[in-house]
Amino acid sequence: MLSLHTMICSPVFLEELPEVISVEPNRQYTMATTRSWDFLGLGLNSQMPSDLLRRSNYGEDIIIGVVDSGIWPESRSFSDEGYGPVPSRWKGKCEVGQAWNRSNCNRKIIGARFYTTGVDEEVLKVDYLSPRDVNGHGTHVASTAAGSVVEDVSFHGLAAGTARGGAPRARIAVYKSAWGTGGGALNSATVLAAIDDAIHDGVDVLSLSLTADDKSFGALHAVQKGITVVYAAGNNGPVPQTVANTAPWVITVAASKVDRSFPTVITLGNNQSIVGQSFYYLRKNSTQSTYRNLQYGGGCTADVLNGTDLKGKIVLCMSPFPPFPLQTEGPFAYFNSAYLKVPEGGGFGLIFAQYMTDTQDLTTTCEGIPCVLIDYNTFNQIITYIGASAASSAVAKIEPACSVTGKGIIAPKVAAFSSRGPSIQYDDIIKPDIAAPGANILAAARNSYWITSGTSMAAPHVSGIIALLKAIHPNWSPAALKSAIVTTASVTNEHGMPILAEGLPRKIADPFDYGGGNIDPNKAADPGLIYDIDPRDYNDFFRCTITRTSARCNKTSVSGYNLNLPSISIPELRHPITISRTVTNVGEVDAIYHASIQSPLGVKIDVEPSVLVFNAARKVIKFEVKLSPMWRLQGDYTFGSLTWQNGQKIVRIPIAARMTTYDFYADVA
Repeated sequence: MLSLHTMICSPVFLEELPEVISVEPNRQYTMATTRSWDFLGLGLNSQMPSDLLRRSNYGEDIIIGVVDSGIWPESRSFSDEGYGPVPSRWKGKCEVGQAWNRSNCNRKIIGARFYTTGVDEEVLKVDYLSPRDVNGHGTHVASTAAGSVVEDVSFHGLAAGTARGGAPRARIAVYKSAWGTGGGALNSATVLAAIDDAIHDGVDVLSLSLTADDKSFGALHAVQKGITVVYAAGNNGPVPQTVANTAPWVITVAASKVDRSFPTVITLGNNQSIVGQSFYYLRKNSTQSTYRNLQYGGGCTADVLNGTDLKGKIVLCMSPFPPFPLQTEGPFAYFNSAYLKVPEGGGFGLIFAQYMTDTQDLTTTCEGIPCVLIDYNTFNQIITYIGASAASSAVAKIEPACSVTGKGIIAPKVAAFSSRGPSIQYDDIIKPDIAAPGANILAAARNSYWITSGTSMAAPHVSGIIALLKAIHPNWSPAALKSAIVTTASVTNEHGMPILAEGLPRKIADPFDYGGGNIDPNKAADPGLIYDIDPRDYNDFFRCTITRTSARCNKTSVSGYNLNLPSISIPELRHPITISRTVTNVGEVDAIYHASIQSPLGVKIDVEPSVLVFNAARKVIKFEVKLSPMWRLQGDYTFGSLTWQNGQKIVRIPIAARMTTYDFYADVA
């Protein structure tokens, strides 16, 4: 029996089935967005926009500073049609340079600067010496955070809809700090100089889809000036202790997946239809899919394929079984090798078996050949078919991919590539803070629209949401805005099932995967209670010296878990520890909240008081949390939560605790 995906992707075959009465041609319907913003509840329907979009006036006049690889100003995503004058508080400028003049700034891109200090001359030669973006990364990020509304956008017909940023009426200030076609040439001098200028220019939010340990500290000065700073968590998952940008004053963003997939039907010579995932599309003047010889190529390395006739064939490849160095090789590297070797040998297409590692967006680079990703169960079905066929008679046909969205797809899930905690530098602080869509995101790049994955794509989702929240809560501090998104985040999907984290193997997500959970913008607009921090409090825990080109911070003896963060992490729990937290009521004046405790395994938690009573005279209340180990163990982290609820609002913070018996912890066999 054909699967649902097969029927969606291959309607041409439906009329031949005896149980089908009739087949109607496909009709096009307008989608609100290319998915991630709809999935987060920020629909753009002109008659009924989401409540947060309406209340914030779409982020009107909030200024988002994007520290990245520049921008492509001609993209439709940066049109300033219908915009009023640049806000008078703006003090920035539009620097001229190669292929960039002042007319490239407008009422949408209100400022643009670039920084070359310490960048290798050879790297600069392949880039524009200006704010113009050569590789597309900065453009993609900026349009995701604050791109104007652009209708009828797709990646060669896939993921079709209306593209826009989370705060489509916000202004964009560009600070080009990353250089080269790969966008990887950057250093602390360029980034810190960009942050310093952004502070003086008057940005409201800083979005940095960059990962480097020393750059988070340069953001402290920005936070102390009231600017919320958003960083990407890094793409070294699912390995633990890989999360980057872990300073407590920034928002560190993990990447999640939305309810959209791109099924691709593979039909074998025995008429068996199976489904993979790809971005395969028919090019102009291409013929419809036909059966082609199917060749098994193992790992598809140069040694394996040497001397094999691949001309015109579909080649089945596989990543090796673990163990392998996940951070340096893994399925990513093996796919890249196969993708290069199969076309070199004249192969028509590639079917690649891999573990759940979210490499699908890599198939966008498969110019000229279909590249389909499958899991090992599907791989076994194909191998069985090949084994049952004569060597020369095994054939297969690959159909173009299609886009499928909706409740039939389990989402959100933490993407496998998303870096995981705990933080190496600050294990007494839970990082990342939050998860947001970062897998297969369609956004602007040059004059086109590309699908790309990474925590670089997740961070601007949060930046756009912070811009909306800032518009309706202009006096909230960066800590208050961070608290709002962390305490209202979701840890279950719409079916009430726990959010999963992709990896080896897939598992139920925990705070080191997604912090407070997956972001819920509409709930964050009215969080009920917030955990606020005076930016000067950070100086009690981190002594920092910040200049235009450098930043040094030395952690004091006071533990980070004593900061008034919307999370608790106790990395060495060998005796009872009592910490305090303070919450501020930002909801109804008269409110009563009751504590609900989910203790980490092996830990007893007591909260005093367990009931918080707010009124006009009592808006801020302090409470204490006592964590006690139930056994004397050299254990591992376990997780729980503390939730304040009043029947309407749910204010939840994650808790991580590790029981220890020795001064130095080493988890080795």
